[in-house]
Amino acid sequence: MSCCSTTAISLLPRRTIRQGLRAGASPCAASRRTQAALACLLWGLALATAHANSPGQALYQRGLLPSGEPVHALREGNASIQGGDAACANCHRRSGLGSSEGVITIPPIAGPYLFAPHGRSLERLGIPFVDTERLEHEPYTDETLARAIRDGIGANGHPLNYLMPHYALDDASMGQLIGYLKGMNVTGTPGVSATVLHFATIITPDADPLKRQGMLDVLNQYFFDKNSAVARTKAPTLYSSHRTGFRVERRWQLHVWQLTGAASTWELQLQRHLAEEPVFAVISGLGGSTWEPVQRFCEQQALPCLFPNIEAPSGQDDDFYSLYFSRGVLLEAQLIAQQLAAPDASLRRIVQVYRAADVGEQAARQLQAAHAANGPKIVNRMLKAHAAVGDLAAALQDVAPNDALILWLRPSDLESLQRVPQKTKHLWISGEMGDLERAPLPPAWRADARMAYPVDLPSRRVVRVDYALSWFRIRKIPVSAQKVQVDTYLACGLVSETLNHMVDAFVRDYLIERLEMMLDHRALTGYYPRLTLAPGQRFASKGGYIVRFTDPHEPKVAAVSDWITPEATAPQPP
Repeated sequence: MSCCSTTAISLLPRRTIRQGLRAGASPCAASRRTQAALACLLWGLALATAHANSPGQALYQRGLLPSGEPVHALREGNASIQGGDAACANCHRRSGLGSSEGVITIPPIAGPYLFAPHGRSLERLGIPFVDTERLEHEPYTDETLARAIRDGIGANGHPLNYLMPHYALDDASMGQLIGYLKGMNVTGTPGVSATVLHFATIITPDADPLKRQGMLDVLNQYFFDKNSAVARTKAPTLYSSHRTGFRVERRWQLHVWQLTGAASTWELQLQRHLAEEPVFAVISGLGGSTWEPVQRFCEQQALPCLFPNIEAPSGQDDDFYSLYFSRGVLLEAQLIAQQLAAPDASLRRIVQVYRAADVGEQAARQLQAAHAANGPKIVNRMLKAHAAVGDLAAALQDVAPNDALILWLRPSDLESLQRVPQKTKHLWISGEMGDLERAPLPPAWRADARMAYPVDLPSRRVVRVDYALSWFRIRKIPVSAQKVQVDTYLACGLVSETLNHMVDAFVRDYLIERLEMMLDHRALTGYYPRLTLAPGQRFASKGGYIVRFTDPHEPKVAAVSDWITPEATAPQPP
């Protein structure tokens, strides 16, 4: 029997589908269905991986020839480019569905758009509408497409836009590239039917129960509202290739993938979930001390994982399918490291305190990796995973006035400092872990404390956050974990707006690309002053403040720094 548990929620009408077996179904039959679905998933993944890892894919996405050498091309004015700078995906994007920048439009070059018969409706051919498509061109053949790639001459014999490079490709390499373009799939995405879009949210077993409930309250209500609007709209079914942009409205169905057991088993659980319940994307989600197995699974399965609530994301900017609002405590570590980078001969040591099996351990490693080699010595003190009487006091016993103290601790530990004397004025705490300005730091510790603060200041974000809080209030959603709930609401809104722009081109890569394109124009950004994404950027909010407490008792803070954006190429912990 599987150790996985799944809840499917279809919120029109509002109801929760019972976990477990269908009535009358035997465990053996269910197991056979699961095994068959998993076998189909693995077979499909093998085929997709063969296409994705082909020489044509390396040429298209990374500008590498089958030999491993960089491809060479010429731009207007005989400017030479090569390798990654010459990769087709830079302009036509990973999906092959094109892009736009200002008045410049880059057309789709996925095979169905290149080879579509002239004068035929794309919708009748089963090809989805994209706003960069050009319906007037003659259909390409292998020969005319090779000419376009080498010489910049279109299927009609006219020169292409001056932005199109001219590639130096032999016949074998050209064949690999054209074969890859032909294999680009723009229909039949898992998790998409004629009437329903399927989403999952993933929750790890060590996720905070209050945050879990708060997140699910928001997701369930958002899906319910979305589906109620779909039921009221009853939009007519019009051809997607009509430029009016009408589409078939689809219901959203949520599947809750609750993981159990050790992190080493999560990927297998996720494979079973995806086999039994194919989804278009993962929306929001909640993790604890690690998210790495989930991150790895989503990248391997080419499954968008959109803005999960993670305090220490394991992803990097060169990933593709995993998007985050912030680096969380890893960003905080960079902010504090930057503060400590200023030479200070009076500092003897930097003492970091954190608990085992919590994200503070990852933050401490990040700070150590970012710390200058010629700076003060770093001493790491790991406490037991669960609070014990006196263990924090014992860890701080030898801290001296000329030590810098960094506390990667939760509110319960911060509150317990009431019984511990403060010995140094060089003190930093984590905003992400301590509950931001609500951190229950005792008054005696507040005067000298500095907090890494990876969000906008309270006075500047109040309108943006109140928009979500008003939505919660109207719908009688208890606010049990405000930041998690506001971020979850923001994630749902971003996905909804992006899908509206996609019309019915439900391609996973295209979903990521459209999110990148529209995010910069979003006015309501919740806790964050600005959100931006681009190729090679997977974290939408790039910086934070260092703040101080302005009141010994009230949750009030003020910035002691400008908005700090650490270098994107910050060193990673070993």
